[in-house]
Amino acid sequence: MNLFRSTAAVLALTTGLLALPAQAEVMQQNASGDPLYTANAPKGYAMLGDLLIARPLLIGATAIGAVAFVVSLPFTALGGNIGEAGEALVVEPGKAAFVRCLGCTTSGYKRD
Repeated sequence: MNLFRSTAAVLALTTGLLALPAQAEVMQQNASGDPLYTANAPKGYAMLGDLLIARPLLIGATAIGAVAFVVSLPFTALGGNIGEAGEALVVEPGKAAFVRCLGCTTSGYKRD
């Protein structure tokens, strides 16, 4: 029985090690060779979907959030969390709508 367990353990480890390259993600290099740009370079369909669907929804969410922020301003002032409410209702959707690159998943400018 000990030989069977050893053989099974060796086969399981070998199979697991051989499966690792299949799970690795292939990172393509762009013309500049910058891996950060390559990791954030979205496909064309992602850009198109972002332009036609996500951006109008995010702009609408920013406008609705601004209205909700103004309506809730007296209550947030009493609670002392005006900054957090403004950040959650207006700034975050605004950053996602206006600062994020077209088709990217993270907001913000690329800083070197």
